Amino acid sequence: MGERKLLFSCVLLAAQLCLSSSQVLRIGGIFETRESELVSMDELAFKFAVNNINRNKTLMPNTTLTYDIQRINLFDGFEASRRVCDQLALGVVAVFGPSHSSSVSAVQSICNALEVPHIQTRWKHPSVDNKDTFFINLYPEYTAIARAILDVVTFFKWRKLTVVYEDSTGLMRMQELIKAPAKFNLKIKIRQLTPGNQDARPLLKELKKDKEFFIIFDCSYRMAAELLKQLSSMGMMTEYYHFFFTTLDLFALDLEPYRYSGVNMTGFRLLNFDDPWVAATMDKWAMERLQGSKQESGLMDGVMTTDAALMYDAVFMVAVASQRATQMTVSSLQCHRHKPWRFGPRFMNLFKEAQWDGLTGHIVLNKTDGLRRDFDLDIISLKEDGIARIAAWNSYKGMNLTDKSGRDKNNNVTDSLANRTLIVTTILENPYVMLKKSDKELVGNDRYEGYCLDLLKELSNILGFTYEVRLVGDGKYGAQNDKGEWNGMVRELIDHVADLAVAPLTITYVREKVIDFSKPFMTLGISILYRKPNGTNPGVFSFLNPLSADIWMYVLLACTGVSCVLFVIARFTPYEWYNPHPCNPSSTLIQNNFTLLNSFWFGIGALMRQGSELMPKALSTRIVGGIWWFFTLIIISSYTANLAAFLTVERMDAPIDSADDLAKQTRIEYGAVRDGSTMTFFKKSKISTYEKMWVFMSSRKNTALVKNNQEGITRVLTTDYAMLMESTSIEYISQRNCNLTQIGGLIDSKGYGVGTPIGSPYRDKVTIAILQLQEEGKLHMMKEKWWRGNGCPEEDNKEANALGVENIGGIFIVLAAGLVLSVFVAIGEFIYKARRNADIEECVSFSAVMEDLGLSLQCYKGIRRRSRPHSGARSACIFCQPKRTAKGEGVRRDSST
Repeated sequence: MGERKLLFSCVLLAAQLCLSSSQVLRIGGIFETRESELVSMDELAFKFAVNNINRNKTLMPNTTLTYDIQRINLFDGFEASRRVCDQLALGVVAVFGPSHSSSVSAVQSICNALEVPHIQTRWKHPSVDNKDTFFINLYPEYTAIARAILDVVTFFKWRKLTVVYEDSTGLMRMQELIKAPAKFNLKIKIRQLTPGNQDARPLLKELKKDKEFFIIFDCSYRMAAELLKQLSSMGMMTEYYHFFFTTLDLFALDLEPYRYSGVNMTGFRLLNFDDPWVAATMDKWAMERLQGSKQESGLMDGVMTTDAALMYDAVFMVAVASQRATQMTVSSLQCHRHKPWRFGPRFMNLFKEAQWDGLTGHIVLNKTDGLRRDFDLDIISLKEDGIARIAAWNSYKGMNLTDKSGRDKNNNVTDSLANRTLIVTTILENPYVMLKKSDKELVGNDRYEGYCLDLLKELSNILGFTYEVRLVGDGKYGAQNDKGEWNGMVRELIDHVADLAVAPLTITYVREKVIDFSKPFMTLGISILYRKPNGTNPGVFSFLNPLSADIWMYVLLACTGVSCVLFVIARFTPYEWYNPHPCNPSSTLIQNNFTLLNSFWFGIGALMRQGSELMPKALSTRIVGGIWWFFTLIIISSYTANLAAFLTVERMDAPIDSADDLAKQTRIEYGAVRDGSTMTFFKKSKISTYEKMWVFMSSRKNTALVKNNQEGITRVLTTDYAMLMESTSIEYISQRNCNLTQIGGLIDSKGYGVGTPIGSPYRDKVTIAILQLQEEGKLHMMKEKWWRGNGCPEEDNKEANALGVENIGGIFIVLAAGLVLSVFVAIGEFIYKARRNADIEECVSFSAVMEDLGLSLQCYKGIRRRSRPHSGARSACIFCQPKRTAKGEGVRRDSST
């Protein structure tokens, strides 16, 4: 008997030594199962983590981690309460799960009462009273997720978006975004998926009809997988749509069918794939899963979801916390006794203080509420080579865009162009797009030719895309009616019926608000197309045309003035007076040929290049005559030269020369293409002239506005009509119809561009290609190819213009200077003659000088008597000289006697 007691004591001592050297910790897991799966992903991750911890002897060297797993049905809170009580009776240090809110609340209340940590890895709205002191959640805090969504929206510069949520919890997660419109000028529409129905196609059809291109889906990854299939079937997987999924499992979905669709798909990723340990763990998980049960449909094979990764990290956090918990014992707890676990608060604090670099990044819990507020998110986007990270987001630092993402974005656009067949809308307009003439029946793009087809071909060669050309249904470029609705090619781009509009589509402000344009491939302006004016034959008095009316008047005044000056100077100078009877030197009569009529005759004779028998003798009068002859030489030469041009050039008498001329009259009707950019220019213009023209056109819409350019050209040729259209079109038309011409200059300046739907990723690439073609000179060569016609006969458009003052005004200055010079010379001659007389006479009185001057200026006499010597006081003399005997003194005396 004593030996048995001794043996029993030895066995008991050995068991105690084993227990003291190796401690066993038990954790409990309550998992909900679905009909489609035997074992949930969370349960698999739970077991996977426990096995890895037990294999890793460095983390818990003296402790073995065991688990107790209970499975319940979805939304069964009573069953969850009963199962957690069973686990607490076994003795567990923490309870994991369940995931749905009704069951979570039941389990949480029991864990709070018995002070056992309750660990959650799914999103749960926090309690209002904050009494869940033993609640820990590793799922990122929901307000931080909402801020991340808002940052993404502002990063993409969305101004209009639609939020589609699956259940009411989605609205709670979206609170930050819903409150954003007041601050960020956002327009947000909120729609809900039909509860319990995975067919979202009716809702998607409405979104497509309303042209909602920026959509945020708040749903589970299972619903997201269904939505992707339905979006594809609805034709919404295009580059014009941008879908953002708030689920953290977008990376785990099978996105292979959508890689080459060009769709913009963005989401969050919590898993840190850059860590080698994480990659190794994920590979190990994938190997086990591929050997185990079949994966859920919609997920990639062997991938670990975010919820599973969070469960894995939560189990490791228990291991880290228990490593620091010394002398902690786990006791059996009874739900009906309400006796809490003695080490519960201590273990809870250790858990909150624990830190771990897990699969979901660095894990730090808030010590107050046990929530995970500090975390990093990868912003991922679908590219043709798979999922790529375009930015990183931190709950405290916000968005951080990487350079690599920008390069990937550009490459994605190029790749999507290279693998896309683009629908191109255009319009028949010579020479941009024309039907090709052929004996054979042509199909597809071969039916058309023209400048735009060549441009499209060059763009295709550079960017690598293929295209299908379609004519716009209503045959219009695109204008907005009074209701704000668009038509033509612009409408097709807005409705995404076409990817590109390659046509003579003018870049305007109103169009730029609803569609995007590339850089212009052609610059132009509005001008007037009109018939060439008929030539006018020279009239009866066309010989007067070479000189303007001003010049004729100035010549007449100059002739009159010169004649008068010549008359005065000839009378003033003594050298123009001569003895009419040279045989009788004693005659007292002297004569002057330059009477007033003779002076006019001298001027007219020189002007007519005929001369006269009158010849000036004095230097002063010769200066007048010489300057006048020079003046007449220039005038007659200029007249003769210009007269030949006027008699040989047929003058074009155009009724209008500019837009102002059109606006000032109503006899000539004018207009533009209906619903075109030219019409819109006049409709929106605030310039008085153009406003007046629009009033005229709008009052005669049925006649002034035409359907297309061809109809307008026909009207110009057949009626008195002027067509307002682009200068490039006028240039093309006038090269092929010599009866038409451009009137005036350009009214405005604008350009033709390639149109794309707003937000299209193709615009920037098309712009770069157009700039490349411009630098290579190919745009100019294409224009020369299509604009060069047979040509019209060369005409000298520069009509002979009448010579004006600005042309020959200088000769009048020379004439005036000559006249002034002659006056001074005449005065000098008069003074010189007076001094000569002073040599003969002792004194020349002032009265005698004035008498001679008066006789000289008598306009009605050409003959006067010689002046006599006067006696008087010396004080009345002007020139006094000592009396000298001059040669021939006796003769002069006799004559004076």
